Amino acid sequence: MSTNEIRTNQASGNTDVAPVDMKLEVLAIPVTDVDRATEFYTRLGWRQDVTPPGSGVVQFTPPGSGASIHFGADLTTAEPGSARSFLIVSDIEAARDQLVAAGVEVSVFHRGTDGPADGPDPDRRSYFSLASFGDPDGNAWLLQEVTTRLPGRIDTAATTFGSARDLATALRRAATAHGRHEERAGGADLNWPDWYAEYMAAEQSGAELPT
Repeated sequence: MSTNEIRTNQASGNTDVAPVDMKLEVLAIPVTDVDRATEFYTRLGWRQDVTPPGSGVVQFTPPGSGASIHFGADLTTAEPGSARSFLIVSDIEAARDQLVAAGVEVSVFHRGTDGPADGPDPDRRSYFSLASFGDPDGNAWLLQEVTTRLPGRIDTAATTFGSARDLATALRRAATAHGRHEERAGGADLNWPDWYAEYMAAEQSGAELPT
């Protein structure tokens, strides 16, 4: 099969070429002062990763993230302060408290009926609570609280948690929902581990939650 034939088939959604996973690894962040940026992201508690000697690249990875950020001299032609990046958290208030403890100014808001409104979403609906902060150059970070994924975003056969904190938060949500389940059933549910597992897997994948 020629290269043009492969491209044509790929464009039409038909190809004999086996798909390859493509996982987002790094985002380049434009900064003016590498040392200042290094101090800031260290203060956030992000992990500084080892990079090849002489590369001129500084790499940090947010807690629980599979992707990292890069910055360094002449790494990108983008204007410092022009980056806008996004982070997903399981608890917007805990994330805010962690950032505030690091000396970072954070704004928390939610999607209201008439636009952004102060504070977390009153019902703590998934995707509705947000927070924002900036680094010393003005590069913007937006945090979004996601507890239940929209359908089709997560493999329903796989359930993973990025950290012990995320797992604990999911367990607390499952415990609250299970309490309501027992009230409706009129008694204790001895199979609660199975119910918890089903609830947490469904919540993460966006599938219908057990009642």
